[in-house]
Amino acid sequence: MSAESDERGKVAQSATGVPATGDVTRQTGDERPLGSRAPAFVKARRTLHLSWQVGVFLIGLAVVVVGVIMLPLPGPGWFVIFAGMAIWATEFVWAQIVLRWTKRKVTEAAQRALDPRVRRRNMTLTAIGLVIAGVLVGVYVWKFGIVMPWKINQ
Repeated sequence: MSAESDERGKVAQSATGVPATGDVTRQTGDERPLGSRAPAFVKARRTLHLSWQVGVFLIGLAVVVVGVIMLPLPGPGWFVIFAGMAIWATEFVWAQIVLRWTKRKVTEAAQRALDPRVRRRNMTLTAIGLVIAGVLVGVYVWKFGIVMPWKINQ
C-alpha cells in the first residue's frame, strides 16, 4: 500500500470516522483498492463528491458513446470504449470490477494465443479459410468473368 492511498483513506475517514462514500477495501494481489480516487477535499464534502461523480459519469459516458459510434466507422472503437471505462473506474467500484475482469480476460487470451498448439491451429484454420475464399473467387470469375464497375451495362 502506498503512502498516498494511506493518506487518502485517513483524510476521508477523519470527518466521520467511517470510510467515505464509495470506498471499498476489497483488493486482490497488487491491485489498488476499490473505491473513489477523488481528491480528499472533494470526498470530505458530500454535495461536492456527488457533483464530482456526476461529472465523471457524464465524461465517461461521452467517451463510451464516441467509442460505440466508432465501432462501425473508422477509428479505434474498442480502445475508446475501454478508455471511457477507465474514466468511470476512477470513481465507480462497478467499473473498476468490470475493468479488472476485462484486463484479466485479455491477459488470459494473450497467454493462450502464445501457446504453440493454439498458434498452429489458428494458422491452419487461416490457411484453410484462404483456400476456400480463393476457390470461391475462382469459381465466380470462371462463371461470370471480370467486369469492371465502370463498364457494367445497365
